[in-house]
Amino acid sequence: MSRDYRKLRVFQKADAAVLHVYRATRRFPVEERFTLQGQIRRSSVSCANNLVEGCARQTTAEYLHFVNIAAGSGAEARYLIDLAHRLGFVVAEDRESLVAQYTDILAGLESLIVALSSEP
Repeated sequence: MSRDYRKLRVFQKADAAVLHVYRATRRFPVEERFTLQGQIRRSSVSCANNLVEGCARQTTAEYLHFVNIAAGSGAEARYLIDLAHRLGFVVAEDRESLVAQYTDILAGLESLIVALSSEP
């Protein structure tokens, strides 16, 4: 059973957050390019990408597994954005907006996890 990830509101939000993350991390110091900047971007992309991969899986259990991974990646992105702000790499406005976005995404992922867990 293939699901259309594009119809998931939580995917749409995660995808929008990726674009915001890339814009917000554009001006990181060069020495952070392959460390914190890269990790924030990878966790952000991973959150959205795991929803895409999960939707392509055949069973609900497999789908649920990837949604759980997406939730972990979203939580990681939220923490790293906050860390980058405290280090002075992300401006307050982007930090507030991105933390709010990922908090909303994580709530959506939790709702999806609950719904999938209750399926037979």
